[in-house]
Amino acid sequence: MDVSAGAGMVFKNKSVAFVIVLLLVMPCTGAAWQGKVVGVADGDTITVMHNGRGEKIRLYGVDCPEKKQDFGTKAKQFTSGMVFGKVVDVEPVVTDRYGRTVGLVKIDGKYLSEEIIKAGLGWVYTKYCDKPFCSGWKKLEGQARQNKTGLWTMPNPIPPWEFRRGKKL
Repeated sequence: MDVSAGAGMVFKNKSVAFVIVLLLVMPCTGAAWQGKVVGVADGDTITVMHNGRGEKIRLYGVDCPEKKQDFGTKAKQFTSGMVFGKVVDVEPVVTDRYGRTVGLVKIDGKYLSEEIIKAGLGWVYTKYCDKPFCSGWKKLEGQARQNKTGLWTMPNPIPPWEFRRGKKL
């Protein structure tokens, strides 16, 4: 029996096992990418250059007022001021039913969704925001409400998901 052949096989299997374990315990950062923001459709949807083309990104965890809602234009202006023409980090989370990438967008080390919530220009989209940090974002939303920041200056702002549902009726 050739012992050296068996030893080589064990080494290869250990290497494969090591790589698998590494992939399981390390956070997945391979999917993250950077690109320049070339468009802002509304407060929670931007277009970022990726692999030579514009890719629509729906911001994860936040839902901003629609364009025709109160504060819809302000939300778009805020987002535009934060990221338009700048290079951002995009961490894809999922692809939505419209084929858009839903992702976390960072600018200068800050999550854009979080900044929108702090500015009182969006709701935490609790239906889809299921990461551990979403509870912290919910507290920031509560602070914006309490301080009557942004859309929270209105007595009863209508969440965009309700506004969209009303438009369909």
